[in-house]
Amino acid sequence: MEIQSVKQRFGIIGNSAGLNRALEVAVQVAPTDISVLIMGESGTGKEIMPQVIHQYSKRKHAEYIAVNCGAIPEGTIDSELFGHEKGSFTGAHEKRKGYFEQADGGTIFLDELGELPLSTQARLLRVLESGEFYKVGSSKVQKTDVRVIAATNTKLEEAIQKGKFREDLYYRLSTVPIRLTPLRERRDDIHLLFRKFASDFAEKYRMPTIVLTPEAKEMLVNYSWQGNIRQLKNITEQISVIENSRDINAEKLSSYLPAVYQNNLPMLLPNDGESHSGMSERDILHKVLFDMKKDITELKKIIVDIVNSNGNPDVDFPENDIAIINKMDKDIRNDYTPRESFSPRPTISYQQPDIHDHEEVEEILSLEEKEKEMIAKALEKHRGKRKYAAKELGISERTLYRKIKEYGLK
Repeated sequence: MEIQSVKQRFGIIGNSAGLNRALEVAVQVAPTDISVLIMGESGTGKEIMPQVIHQYSKRKHAEYIAVNCGAIPEGTIDSELFGHEKGSFTGAHEKRKGYFEQADGGTIFLDELGELPLSTQARLLRVLESGEFYKVGSSKVQKTDVRVIAATNTKLEEAIQKGKFREDLYYRLSTVPIRLTPLRERRDDIHLLFRKFASDFAEKYRMPTIVLTPEAKEMLVNYSWQGNIRQLKNITEQISVIENSRDINAEKLSSYLPAVYQNNLPMLLPNDGESHSGMSERDILHKVLFDMKKDITELKKIIVDIVNSNGNPDVDFPENDIAIINKMDKDIRNDYTPRESFSPRPTISYQQPDIHDHEEVEEILSLEEKEKEMIAKALEKHRGKRKYAAKELGISERTLYRKIKEYGLK
């Protein structure tokens, strides 16, 4: 079967190698009953592939049902998919068939598969393995003969590691994976799609078709389409409706293309053997800032030790260095210290005659003792309840637990 005829039948635009390969696999696997998992970013057109597979399968005359798993509330998803008995829950006034019962003999497409709750995933796995399911509120086993095609825009491998998706279900569904490439990797197809959308909207709104200048075309092709085909279609519609001139230059086009946000921030990685999995960005930031404070404290101690060891009023020790360090410390405390978690430290002043006052130095450098004291007081105040103590200190329970172990507190 020629791929071109498939494209014409389903209105698929493009000639990229990735698109052609995806269609070839879809047509080849269609006559079988193998489960298919379609993967790709949001807006890449994943909803077309299940239709292609269904129409070229032996089930084409039976029911085809598409379900958006992300749009159904968690409390009703089981009822929607598997049905329920009358009175099985509040509002269940009558018996209801689920999608798996309605689609018996046909095909069911589960879009946004990664949004399914774990309990529903277990029910789905049983359907895939044995064709059996229970209605909500029923103890009677029912059988169904349904082909399941699923799609996701999330990385299920990462969801498995986080415990949000069942590994056995993933391997059961991904017998045949089909990957749709993002639009930015289909440069030659971008202008073809734009022309198709521009023609459709010209017919819809009864106006001449918009045309891009060579400079605008180059800008269109080189733009990073984060929303993929859906974003391209929306922007084409905006330009078609808003612009009076049908000739669109690069300047006009650029006003419709939002600046693409590039995340160039460095990634925070553990360097002390402690795993950060499950920590929020706020927790990690707090940890980094506390470590920075500790480093500054050590740096201050080194400076004071140098001054103490010399004891010479003529020592060549630049005061600007201490001023810079103090300013860094002050900026960190003013900008990032959460609420009044810990007592601020006094600034080191370089005074040659009195620098040997060890009691003052010890008081200055006692950040860890003050921190330990504040944590102990907070725990005592809240009778050892870490949740409330952490809230008062302005840190997470995870960070508080680590500090308790570090200081040997009970």
